[in-house]
Amino acid sequence: MAHTDTHEKTLADKILERTGVDVRECYQCGKCTAGCPMVQFMDLTPSQVMRLAQIGDRDAIRTLLASQTLWSCVGCLTCTQRCPKDLDPAAVMDALREIAYEEGLVPDAQKNVLKFHEAFLKTVEHTGRMSEVPLTALYKTLSRDFFSDVLLAPAMLLRGKLPLVPRVIGGRKEVRRIFKRCLEPEQSERPVQPEHPDHPDEKTEEGRP
Repeated sequence: MAHTDTHEKTLADKILERTGVDVRECYQCGKCTAGCPMVQFMDLTPSQVMRLAQIGDRDAIRTLLASQTLWSCVGCLTCTQRCPKDLDPAAVMDALREIAYEEGLVPDAQKNVLKFHEAFLKTVEHTGRMSEVPLTALYKTLSRDFFSDVLLAPAMLLRGKLPLVPRVIGGRKEVRRIFKRCLEPEQSERPVQPEHPDHPDEKTEEGRP
């Protein structure tokens, strides 16, 4: 009888597939947490995120995916640089954000962070780079948060931080093609068709059967 692998993927397995990071190798030294500049705004420290990902039971997953920490991380990579095991906690945060988004578990308090991510990516897709005015306009439209920091605009304009003419780059078509490719369904599982099928009634280039 053929052996059937009935192993159910753990959270650690899913993170490994997405990032190449095996959270099971973390030995909880705490250097990621000690160096994190955003830890005071987090409900879970980076080392706690890694530990819960190792545990991976239902309660741990629920706590992780509902955590404010995933959306407080600014991706500065300090944790990754400090890790003595050469792990990448910042990539783990990215993977957990993706999973939380896919499962509809983004906390209500952090949905504007998600709107900012969407506005940033859409701006880069169309201009080829981060452009302040389109980014701000799109974020304000998506979040409906029109007035919370409006008083900062005059000072930013005076200092040249909000150029009225958006800056763009050449090669924007190539940038959009990258975005399109990233959004396409995975092609890896499709069978590869041979260029020259070996059928008995077909001949090779040399005319031999």
